Amino acid sequence: MKLDPKTLFRTAAALAFSMGVAVAQDIKIAHVYDKTGVLEAYAKQTQAGLVMGLEYATGGTMMVNGHKLVLIEKDTQGKPDVAKAQLAAAYADDKAVLAIGPTSSGVALAMLPVAEEYKKILLVEPAVADSITGEKWNRYIFRTGRNSSQDAISNGVALDKAGVNIATLAQDYAFGKDFVKAFRGAIKNAKLVHEEYLPATTTDFTAGAQRIFDKLKDLKGRKIIFINWAGGGNPFKIADLNPGRYGIEIATGGNILPALAAYKAFPGLEGAAYYYYEIPKNKVNDWLVKEHQKRFNAPPDFFTAGGMSAGIAVVEALKKTKGDAGTEKLIATMEGMSFETPKGKMTFRKEDHQAMQSMYHFKIKVDPKVAWAIPELVREIPISEMTIPITNKR
Repeated sequence: MKLDPKTLFRTAAALAFSMGVAVAQDIKIAHVYDKTGVLEAYAKQTQAGLVMGLEYATGGTMMVNGHKLVLIEKDTQGKPDVAKAQLAAAYADDKAVLAIGPTSSGVALAMLPVAEEYKKILLVEPAVADSITGEKWNRYIFRTGRNSSQDAISNGVALDKAGVNIATLAQDYAFGKDFVKAFRGAIKNAKLVHEEYLPATTTDFTAGAQRIFDKLKDLKGRKIIFINWAGGGNPFKIADLNPGRYGIEIATGGNILPALAAYKAFPGLEGAAYYYYEIPKNKVNDWLVKEHQKRFNAPPDFFTAGGMSAGIAVVEALKKTKGDAGTEKLIATMEGMSFETPKGKMTFRKEDHQAMQSMYHFKIKVDPKVAWAIPELVREIPISEMTIPITNKR
């Protein structure tokens, strides 16, 4: 009689168990992310980086302490209700020990209670809203991605000077509002004179830009529009409305390489970035840049580094637990845990599980031979220079 492979496996496992031999179980990790939808470009990068991070941290074996790592993909479609259902299915049906994702802050906020309900870890990457590790947080949430405060405070390094007047342009949902809230709190010397919020689907920025111009044009001193935007639309087209006639400048943070193409219109623009592949100097980033170029014929991007950081964090935690994927064991291990990433060292803060990490003050350089504007490093902003508020209710 010929037995099929599944029957053979079950028979072997039963025999091993009867002989007192432990059979290592697969460790299932779910990537629940916005695979389709408006943030698809970001999500694709995160997925590529996550796979590379798991490979890098396991030395290419995809094994930890005899356990095989199995990555399961779930598509949130960028929709909160779909995300909740997909995360629940990953935990309950697929038996994932933890999940990683998503891309959208609004989607992430909908997923947080699901992690708490199932008492399993959700490692948030790359959604950035402060409330994820703030007032909406629960103890099962960790985040390798930077939060809005880290974005805002690091950008303040370049802009927070006396005599500077700033108006913000951001999306009218958690991503934009949390950023501006943190940015407002980070500004000590400059003045934030106007906050403009527009729908994430906006393609015509004329009306919003005119409201900003009206607030800034008659003020004395330096006048800046700080743009915080993700996904579709191109708010930098407000440059076509000639804000320079009022002495108004454009400023913003870092972004993915295709989005950096729009920055070529603003040589000398300053801000702060989460990542640009030429900036960090460490062996993890060296490997990522070389390997990504080999696999995809392109350098790694903004969210590729984040996905890799998440993968490394998971593997390092499992190594420390010797493959024990129990939630309580992982939480105890990950709280305060430091790990090396393409950005250098990150550390999960015990109080809210936010990854503390460096940011990069940059100035835009335009090279006609490069398709995008180059964020040249002014200086690394270390963890010690950023006081990131703890806003959860732990």
